[in-house]
Amino acid sequence: MRFGLIRLNSFVIAAWLLTAAFAGAQQLPPIEPPLPMPGVHSSANPDVPTLRVRANEVLVPTLVEKPGGGVVYGLKPKDFVLEDNGVPQKIRVQEEMDTAPVALVVAVELGGASVLEFDKLAKMGPLLDLFLSDGMGQAALVGFDSKPRLIRDFTHSSDEVNQALKRLPRGDNGAAILDTVSYAVDLLESQPKEYRRVLLLISEERDHGSKHIKVEQLIRKIGQSDVLVLSVSFSPARAELDHDIKDSGEDRAMNLFSTLAMIVPAFKKNVTKEVAHMSGGEYHPFTGDKGFEKRVVESAQHARNRYLITFSPSDPTPGLHTIRVRLAEDYGARIVARANYWMEQQQ
Repeated sequence: MRFGLIRLNSFVIAAWLLTAAFAGAQQLPPIEPPLPMPGVHSSANPDVPTLRVRANEVLVPTLVEKPGGGVVYGLKPKDFVLEDNGVPQKIRVQEEMDTAPVALVVAVELGGASVLEFDKLAKMGPLLDLFLSDGMGQAALVGFDSKPRLIRDFTHSSDEVNQALKRLPRGDNGAAILDTVSYAVDLLESQPKEYRRVLLLISEERDHGSKHIKVEQLIRKIGQSDVLVLSVSFSPARAELDHDIKDSGEDRAMNLFSTLAMIVPAFKKNVTKEVAHMSGGEYHPFTGDKGFEKRVVESAQHARNRYLITFSPSDPTPGLHTIRVRLAEDYGARIVARANYWMEQQQ
């Protein structure tokens, strides 16, 4: 997504779960992404469908749900209105829902209160089949506390991921979420072009201890990325959790001129929610076992049910741009779409 901004190769679907550990697993430096797996190249499967977009286009995956639940199918470009900083744009809509394989990074917090959730994580392995059952999708496992660590490099085997899920090591008291998201984006962007890139982030809401990237830098990085972030978070304080259930971030998205000055404080309050919202993904808090499984399954079911909208921005102003997607006619549908992207200075 680099139009001086977005390297739009792919980007939608849901991500998945995981984290750390099998004894003796190699722990890589938190900022240097691993090399792509041997034998995996962007031309490895020429029959894999790929979204065709021009280099100066922004990709906006968009989920449209009926008021009572269920995906709305069959919409055309005339059915959508997309605004970039308040200005309507000419759009294209891929006719078919996304069918490309997914490259998934599951990032799970290992420190602090997260140890209380390990029993839930250990039961989630079979859900990986929702992403890997086509035989083409692949997943990598990352665990983090005060720094991110690669536990399992990209693999097509859900069994290998499942084994790691059953042996989660206890981490320190850190929660370097900013560093971890940055690291996961680098991992995903090293993968072949035909893959949709998805990060499933499972952690508390606030960052504690990131040292390698600042909030402003991460906002810019996500804004230039084609990675879809799905966040499933637990809150140490029930009062905060109750608040976040009511506040999905949609009200902030309605402000057509969200700026760094507005978004940075929101990232500091709940980075898991904001990074998902900015990328066009979804944020789900949970409390119990059933709630956790429901949220993950929900995200997976929405994975391939997003329309892929593209547009060439009419305003080349560098910096953070705000996107708003709505239907031309108001049916009371729920719209989940990318909220922001980052425009680079043109050379």
